Amino acid sequence: MKTICVFFRLPLVLLLALTYLAGMAQAPLPMPRNLRATYDKGTRTPTGQPGPKYWQNAANYTIKVNFDPATRLLAGTVAIAYQNNSPDSLRQLWFKLYPNLYQHGSPRTGHFAPEDLGDGVKIEQMTINGQAVDPSRLVFDNTNLTVPLRRAIGPKQTAQVAISYSYILNKGSHQRTGEVAPGVAFVAYFFPRIAVYDDIDGWNKIPYTGAQEFYNDFCHFAADITVPRNFLVWATGDLTNAEQVLTKKYLTRLRTAEKKDGITSIIDSAEVRLHDATASNGYNTWHFDARNVTDFVFATSDHYVWDATSLVVDPATKRRTRIDAVYNPKHDDFEEVAKFGRKTVEAMSYTFPKWPFPYNHETVFEGLDQMEYPMMANDNPTSTREAGITLTDHEIFHTMFPFYMGINETKYGWMDEGWATIGEWLISPIIKPGFVDDYGMQAYSRAADTEDDLPIVTLTTQQAGVSFFLNSYPKPALGYLYVKDLLGEELFTKALHTYIRNWHGKHPMPYDFFYSMNTGAGQNLNWFWQRWFFDGGYPDLAITSVKDPAGSPAEIVITAKGTKPVPVDLTITFDNGSTEAIHRTIEVWQNGARSVTIPVTNDHAISKVVLGSLYVPDSYPADNVWMATQ
Repeated sequence: MKTICVFFRLPLVLLLALTYLAGMAQAPLPMPRNLRATYDKGTRTPTGQPGPKYWQNAANYTIKVNFDPATRLLAGTVAIAYQNNSPDSLRQLWFKLYPNLYQHGSPRTGHFAPEDLGDGVKIEQMTINGQAVDPSRLVFDNTNLTVPLRRAIGPKQTAQVAISYSYILNKGSHQRTGEVAPGVAFVAYFFPRIAVYDDIDGWNKIPYTGAQEFYNDFCHFAADITVPRNFLVWATGDLTNAEQVLTKKYLTRLRTAEKKDGITSIIDSAEVRLHDATASNGYNTWHFDARNVTDFVFATSDHYVWDATSLVVDPATKRRTRIDAVYNPKHDDFEEVAKFGRKTVEAMSYTFPKWPFPYNHETVFEGLDQMEYPMMANDNPTSTREAGITLTDHEIFHTMFPFYMGINETKYGWMDEGWATIGEWLISPIIKPGFVDDYGMQAYSRAADTEDDLPIVTLTTQQAGVSFFLNSYPKPALGYLYVKDLLGEELFTKALHTYIRNWHGKHPMPYDFFYSMNTGAGQNLNWFWQRWFFDGGYPDLAITSVKDPAGSPAEIVITAKGTKPVPVDLTITFDNGSTEAIHRTIEVWQNGARSVTIPVTNDHAISKVVLGSLYVPDSYPADNVWMATQ
C-alpha cells in the first residue's frame, strides 16, 4: 500500500487534524490518499467521530423462502427497499450472490469437491422500481452481479427491488454454510443482497472467494422461513410467531428461559425422538424480525437438543439476553456451551468491553465451522473442554466487532478478529479460573519479522496464510492489550467506549479507531499505533546488565533489541528463595529509549532474573535469563 502523510494538500479538515495532533505533540499517522479523501469530503474527522457529512446507505429486506432439507433446495423471494443516503446518483446496483462460491468456475481460495459444485443462484424474476429486468440478460461475475439502471437512484431516493430466486445448498465442502448432516443445515448468505456503497470505495466490488470475510450494510430483515413439519428454525432476530410454530410445552419452556438465570432444557435428548415440538402442519413458517443488523442467517434441524438460559445484560433497563445452545445429543462436549455462552455474555456486559450485550439472543448452533453471524454462531464440536470455551467466547465476542460496529472485514480483518482474540484471552480465564489461553502467541514468536510478517494495516485482501493469521489475530490483539495495560482499566474502557459510541451502527475505518481511542484517552497514542500497526520489525528484549552491589539497591538494565514496543515483565528470584515480579508498561519506550533501568529494592541478593511473560513475544529469547555466578 502506498501511503501519503496527511501534511500534504491541506484542506480545512486536515488543518484541523494537524492542529489537534500538534496539540498532543505527536506526528500524524501515514494515510493512503483514498482514505484521506474522506476527510476532504467531511465524512470523517480527526477526533474519530463521524464527520458532519457522514452517510451510509441502508435497506429493508422482506425475505420469504422455502427450504427442503431433503433436497437442499432453497427457493423464494426477496423484496428490498434500498435507501440511497449518499450524495451520488447511482446508475447501477451491485448485488452480492455469496452462494455462487459453489458455482462451477467460480474462483475460490479453498478446494471444493466436484460433486459439491452446482449452477449457483438462479434468478427467475427481477424488477427494479416496478420495471422488469430480463434474467436472461443478467451478466453474472461469480459472486458479483451488476445491474445497470434505466433511471438513476438519486440522493435520498429509495429503490424498490423484487427478486425471485433459488439455489441448491451445498451438501459437502462446508465453508461457513451448508448441510451439516441429514436433517441438519446451517444456511448463511442465502439471499441476493445489495452490496455496500460507501464514502471510501463507492461500490464494494471485491468478489467473495472464501477467505476474506464480509462487509454488509445495516438493514432491517423481516424473514419467513418455511420448512417441513418437525424441523425447528433458529435465526438472526426475534422469533415473532413462536405461538404458531411451537407446541405449548416447548413454548412455555422458551418463555421461562427468557426470564430465568439457570439453564433450561427446552428440548432434551429423549424428546427429540418424539417430534412433538412443532405445529402439526405439513409445513411451518417461522417468522423472524431483525433490525439494524448487517446480516441474516438461519439453521434448522429435526433432531437437535436445545438448551437455553438468560441474564440481565443492562442493569439500567433490566434488559435480558437469551443464550441458546442447539446441538446433536450425541456430542456431549456441547452440554456446557449454554453455560460458556452465558458467562461470555455476562463478561462482555460487565467486564470487557463492559458494554451491555446489544441483542436479545445469541444462538450457538452445532455445525461444521467456527464462524460468527449476528446473534448466531456456527461452531463445530471440540475435543477438549478448553477448546469449547475458547471457541464459544471467541465467536460470541464477534457480536461487538464486526456486527455492532459495522467493520469492513474484507479489507480490515484485524479490526474484528483482533478484538475477538483479546476477548478470548480475557474471558476464557473467567469461565475457567486458572486457564491460560495462548492462542496465536507461538505463531507470532516464530514468524515475527520474517517474510510472512507484514504490517498489520496491510489490506486483508493482500494477505494469505501465515501473514493473514498473524495480522488478523495475535498481533492486533497484543496491540489492544498493551494499550489497555498502558492506560489502565478505567481510562482504556473510556477510550474504547468512545470508539463504540462513535461508530456502532456505522462503518469505521482504521483511522476512526485510532483517532477515537486518542480522543477517549485524552492522549495521542500515535507513537504506538505507528510502531505496532504500521511499521515492520519484531519484538525482542534482552537483559543486558544486572548490578547488585551489597548494601545498595540492585539495578537491572533491559534493552530493546527489536523495534516493536512491548511491556517489560521480570521475575526475580532472591538467594532466600523468595520471588518478586516487576512490570513496566510500553510507556518506557514512548520517547524512543532503547534501554530502561529498573531498580530492585530488596535486602536479599539476586540469584536469578527471568525476562518475559505469556503475552510478550520475543523473537530471540536466549538473552532473557540471567543467573548469578556461584
